[in-house]
Amino acid sequence: MLELAELEGKTVDELRKLASSLKVTGASSMNKRNLCMQILAKQSEDDGHQYRYGILEIVNGDRGYLRGPSYEPDPIADVYIADTQIKRFNLRTGDMVGGPVRPPKDSERFWSLLRVQSVNGMAPEQARNRPNFEDLTPVYPNQRLYLETEHPDNLSGRFLDLITPLGRGQRGLIIAPPKAGKTTLIKQIANALTANYDDLYLMVLLVDERPEEVTDIARSVDGEVVASTFDEMPRNHLRVADVVLERGKRLVEHGKDVVVLLDSITRLARASNLTVDPSGRTLSGGLDPTALYRPKRLFGAARNIEDGGSLTIMATILVETGSRMDDMIYEEFKATGNLDLVLSRQLADKGTFPAVDITRSSTRHQELLFNDEEMQSVWQLRRALHALEAEDAAELLISGIRKTRNNAEFLARAVDTFKK
Repeated sequence: MLELAELEGKTVDELRKLASSLKVTGASSMNKRNLCMQILAKQSEDDGHQYRYGILEIVNGDRGYLRGPSYEPDPIADVYIADTQIKRFNLRTGDMVGGPVRPPKDSERFWSLLRVQSVNGMAPEQARNRPNFEDLTPVYPNQRLYLETEHPDNLSGRFLDLITPLGRGQRGLIIAPPKAGKTTLIKQIANALTANYDDLYLMVLLVDERPEEVTDIARSVDGEVVASTFDEMPRNHLRVADVVLERGKRLVEHGKDVVVLLDSITRLARASNLTVDPSGRTLSGGLDPTALYRPKRLFGAARNIEDGGSLTIMATILVETGSRMDDMIYEEFKATGNLDLVLSRQLADKGTFPAVDITRSSTRHQELLFNDEEMQSVWQLRRALHALEAEDAAELLISGIRKTRNNAEFLARAVDTFKK
């Protein structure tokens, strides 16, 4: 039986010939990574075993289980992985692990992994020597993630590229009052990123959301959607969020660029407040200060890595809800990001979308994301827009975007107007 390291040493043509000999369907249209995984699975089947893979969750420090796409525990489908294999290959929560499995014996409850054949789509030996996420050096985002696409109706992407440019490793807050269009904006950001970049790994994390909202986003977004709906226990919200975070970290350790869109960090903090052991201190609104540690750990993980890889997190945070606790959560998070995108209920009520408050929205160190010419043009644009009321500024910018084919043309026209 060929191992993953041997398969990766072969060319795509060699892999396709091997896949054809094993009667793997659809081999002609697969890339190298998928060919390797399908060949491993077929070999396991021919050897009398099922091939399974899943996201590893290590429970109580020693017991490992491979979870399915929802990251939820499932006694029927979960696969147990022994602590000896976890230690041997330096496996961590969030790793995607694959290999042949056997059914449970008389006294066992779970399927068991016979041997580790792949870790995050790579040979397991590579997992042993990878760095720890916490040891990687964070730097300011300096590579743009463009949201402008070829689709003529993508006004939001072009709008955000001008007002709050996004970089790899950005830590951004979408500050959203009720009914300001945050869910629609998240879907548009997700679809723009998947349309423009094949190298990004996109995850959408929905916490305490309505089930129908989860279905809508899962059908609208070409990425991994993970959710813990409002009818789940608060502990489950935190567990799912932790696994998503660890999954992102594991990919970054391999040099990948990961984007996590979180809706919302407010609800995650509420769940943490319900489950945390009381510290004896209480902030306004009934918020325990220790309840913010886990949400801040997730949000603070966003970073651009100096030697390659990045974890970008864009999280919505709720304001103007009438809840004093929500106000306190916002106060604690408002200085932690390096991008603030402020939505306006007044603009949304008037039918202006994206309903962005231009004067209060910005990206820190945006000079690292624009070239010098673009930076000068954007500063001139912002000065002109800041002289107007928020509603007039947003409507003027949207009108200008509609009249041009792309942002380069829009900025050129705007500069000519400023000169006159």
